[in-house]
Amino acid sequence: MTETTVLTIRRVTEADLPSIVAMLADDPLGATRESPDDLTPYRTALARIAEDPNQHLVVAERAGRAVGTLQLTLIPGLSRKGSTRAIVEGVRIHADERGSGLGTELIEWAIQRSRELGADLVQLTSDATRADAHRFYERLGFVRSHYGFKYQL
Repeated sequence: MTETTVLTIRRVTEADLPSIVAMLADDPLGATRESPDDLTPYRTALARIAEDPNQHLVVAERAGRAVGTLQLTLIPGLSRKGSTRAIVEGVRIHADERGSGLGTELIEWAIQRSRELGADLVQLTSDATRADAHRFYERLGFVRSHYGFKYQL
């Protein structure tokens, strides 16, 4: 295995923000809601995330370059006999890595890490317009089971 094929998944640092925000903005949905030119709100959010032990914001790095990211959130609850849920959010793969298997590696990492952290269920949402993403998650064993709703504040 060469350095260019080794994948490292680690916690995000402030130095990773430009690359991660660029990935968040690099699609039709993100282009309208992200601001890569002003990292101030992202720095504030990263500080809040870092303080919360139930938040696991990670970057996938290959050869020193950020190539993917996701946030894993643990939510202890009463339902399902006191189960802990793991929520996968903000999954992004760098444009030139899409189709390489990196997304599968990143989601499989999230599932394994969720097990290690004591979660009983992994769930995620995907925008209704992302048909390719839906097929991807179903191929990995996720089941469409709920409707998602949002209320913009």
